[in-house]
Amino acid sequence: MSPAEQLIQTSTERAPRTPSSGFRLRIVGEVNLGDRIFRIVTATFASGAVLTLAAMAIQMTRASALSLKRFGLSYAFTSNWDPVRDAYGALPFVYGTVVSSLLALLIAVPIAIGVAIYLAELAPGFIRRPLGFLVELLAAIPSVVYGLWGIFLLAPWLRDSVQPALAKGLGFLPLFKGVPRGFGMLAGGLILAIMILPTIASVARDVMRAIPNTFREAALALGATRWETVRTAVLPSARSGIASAIVLGLGRALGETMAVTMVIGNRGEISSSLFAPSATMASVIANEYTEASGDLYLSALSELGLLLFAVTIVLNILARLLVSRMGRMPGAGRA
Repeated sequence: MSPAEQLIQTSTERAPRTPSSGFRLRIVGEVNLGDRIFRIVTATFASGAVLTLAAMAIQMTRASALSLKRFGLSYAFTSNWDPVRDAYGALPFVYGTVVSSLLALLIAVPIAIGVAIYLAELAPGFIRRPLGFLVELLAAIPSVVYGLWGIFLLAPWLRDSVQPALAKGLGFLPLFKGVPRGFGMLAGGLILAIMILPTIASVARDVMRAIPNTFREAALALGATRWETVRTAVLPSARSGIASAIVLGLGRALGETMAVTMVIGNRGEISSSLFAPSATMASVIANEYTEASGDLYLSALSELGLLLFAVTIVLNILARLLVSRMGRMPGAGRA
């Protein structure tokens, strides 16, 4: 055996076992009783989340059995909601839920990313901490407080100032036609935007701060300005993390109940105008569940909850696929 072959053989024999192989051996047969108990307990906790999700779906399906049998798939594609005649269709509420959430994202995402860029890249130290704390504090405010603020301040301001100006300047568009009421889809989208903004901003800020300083130093060394450094070095690397923050904001917007119920108008109609009153699936359940008397009425509301559950899961799956695809793009980081 040549000296080179002997050196290779000696290095192979002395090489430590890789963490993955050691981990597999511990999983197959753990000698330490404490480690085995710890693994079983944590696995139980993890499976508990999956079982809870399955139990919720099963229970809502059971509660919706009468409505599912009566209306079938047409329930999600019809617009008639008439408890007097026991006729129920959820399309206006699906429309209100999706449109209000997307409108909230359209308003909140640019502002939240701007806040995150300022806090992570531009703000001096004596401003960064208190301002970051105030942004995070917005997420801790109860939704009913947002709703009261929307009733007494936001809706009158929209009715008297914003909606007339939009109707005058952009009234040729269907989105801005109609009577300025204050309460409606625009108010619901704005209140949701304010509520999801701190979540998106806080997560996006943490993602940007996790980007290595070497990325910034390399861009600055090449003569880039502060904005060019953020645009070319920070944002591309944090792209998938920012998308994940947007997904979290979307999840909150889809399930928000009280604040939206108090400002959206609660009328089950599909309208192209943002001034018109609307309703979401969560707001209808909150408004009508305590007043539902018949079995079919209760079952229809339960099916509405099941539909909200399904819409939330589908939209989050699509958003996660988008995040995964963005993470595989050239230059996309996984901070």
